[in-house]
Amino acid sequence: MKKSFLNSIGPGLLFAGAAIGVSHLVQSTKAGATFGFGLLWALLLVHLFKYPFFQFGPRYAAATGESLLEGYKKLGKGVLATYYIINFATMFTIQAAVTIVTAGLASQLFGITNNLVLWSVTITVVSLLILLIGRYKLLDNLMKYIVIILTISTIIAVGVALFSTNNTFDFTQVLPKGTIEITFLIAFLGWMPAPLDVSIWHSLWTLEKEKSTFQKIAPKQAVFDFNIGYIGTLFLGVCFVLLGALVMYHSGETFSNKGGVFAGQLISLYTKNLGEFSHIFIAAAAFTTMFSTTLTTLDASPRAMTKTTELLFDKKTKFNYWFWILFLGIGTFIILYYFMSNMGFLIKVATILSFLTAPFYAILNYILITGKHTPKEHRPSIFLKILSGFGILFLIGFSLWFLLNL
Repeated sequence: MKKSFLNSIGPGLLFAGAAIGVSHLVQSTKAGATFGFGLLWALLLVHLFKYPFFQFGPRYAAATGESLLEGYKKLGKGVLATYYIINFATMFTIQAAVTIVTAGLASQLFGITNNLVLWSVTITVVSLLILLIGRYKLLDNLMKYIVIILTISTIIAVGVALFSTNNTFDFTQVLPKGTIEITFLIAFLGWMPAPLDVSIWHSLWTLEKEKSTFQKIAPKQAVFDFNIGYIGTLFLGVCFVLLGALVMYHSGETFSNKGGVFAGQLISLYTKNLGEFSHIFIAAAAFTTMFSTTLTTLDASPRAMTKTTELLFDKKTKFNYWFWILFLGIGTFIILYYFMSNMGFLIKVATILSFLTAPFYAILNYILITGKHTPKEHRPSIFLKILSGFGILFLIGFSLWFLLNL
């Protein structure tokens, strides 16, 4: 029963693997360290208002047998071309951001060398081998165990922090003020729980799951699978805010923008406050968090670019999955070469871009799932439609608020 349940889920955990990364380990931890429990409102609201648009990805794929990319093409080639440009402009920065954080954590966890370029190459090569040897099926199976390890180690870390702290809990919620605090809030919301274009990746993974299992996924099953992953991202987001608040709030620590230094600060602060025995749990939680993101983004961006290229040119081209993976790897290392010393800036740019483009994906996903391209019986309920309307207003409103406060 347990095995069949694990076999039946997949894309939802890939979503969790992609989502639980920089947004949780870096942004959520910093939110807790800077504001205590004061930004829990933002964490909960962004999960609520982004929920419909993420859910529409697997729902659309299961209902129509095609990815959101085919749907975007039906809305006009200009729409698909816009996505192509946005994705091309952001995928290198996103991959570089997650790889450098993973490399910094690997250097802290395994030792061996502090050379983050070497660690970045190693992590990318290992990820490539996983995707080359096992393709989607291995990625799907591996992610289940990575997410389980991540969840258990994070829960243990939070439990230790709760029992070790002598601080009183203050749940007063905070609305950031001033350019620096507002910029942080937008960056926090940008990748929490993930950029909205991950809904496209999820629709592609849903179709890959069908191919690998030779079984059609029903829309209800796709939504259930997604909900498991989504609830997991929310739970772990709260966990990392708690860790930041319990261990780092009022610590006086200034976080470095250098990947290796930040990773060292993160782990040493935990071990200093929770005890040396907690090192392995914190390091395991942190590394599996980031490795899962590095692996899933390395698969998803090339998968999306391959499909988009085929749809734009109405045929298969030489710009296939492996071309885009190689291209992404090269582009990532070029960015790391120039921005290695300023990881914080890199992450801030990537997260803010993700938030500012979120209304674009939200509106497109809503139009697709409620319109003629989706069978009537698989369209969302009136509640989800109302929530979607509020979600679009939320995303546009916060984007305007940020731009006006620059």
